[in-house]
Amino acid sequence: MQRWQKEDWINNSANTSEQLLWRAVEAQHLNATMRLVDTLDEQFLLEQMLEANKPPLPPAALGQHYLLSTPYRYASPYPSRFRAAHEPGVWYGALDRQTACTEVGYWRWRFFMDSASLSKGELQTEHSLFQAKVTGRCIDLNSKPWHSLAHQWQDRNSYTHCQALATDCRQKHIDWIAYTSSRQPQGQCAAVLVPNALKMHKPQMIETWHCRITRSSVIFRHFKEGFSFDPTQR
Repeated sequence: MQRWQKEDWINNSANTSEQLLWRAVEAQHLNATMRLVDTLDEQFLLEQMLEANKPPLPPAALGQHYLLSTPYRYASPYPSRFRAAHEPGVWYGALDRQTACTEVGYWRWRFFMDSASLSKGELQTEHSLFQAKVTGRCIDLNSKPWHSLAHQWQDRNSYTHCQALATDCRQKHIDWIAYTSSRQPQGQCAAVLVPNALKMHKPQMIETWHCRITRSSVIFRHFKEGFSFDPTQR
């Protein structure tokens, strides 16, 4: 039995809390379908056909903005930090733009490096950054008693403990988990386990960021703002 189960850390440390979070998602799906059609009407029809063939949304995600509901639609065979393969989806966000971009940029770089044809050159992608508010029962892995196991929550290579914790949190009706990023120094993140804990914040204010990936760098730009990092060190 895990230490937190035996001592019931989840119920003893849970608090109702809210937080504004940034999320970065790739924004090329409309461009991809436009390349396959000749008119806007044809693109709209193609988008409807694609939508009809997607898995149904869980009841708790019905009526949500698609930027909030999409992660809960799929039970991916590829695991993430707080979700084992084929388990219910998790919505990930960060307290600041740079952490949100670093998290998604690192995994795009991993995809880039795993592709023999791509990794010989560079990859350019476009991302939408937006904010959502999460409200609900939360545990904070930066606080007592969770901080004593920080080496587990921030492990860069093994997600076993995080995934086991998320499963226990679902059973205890925890809505979201606050934690420190393992890719961005001092960056703070959140894993939202249930869709109805989320609400779009200023949905008309979605920023477009451009990303350039090479074997040794990830660069994000938005007008005069920008930053870069070495993914080999993350």
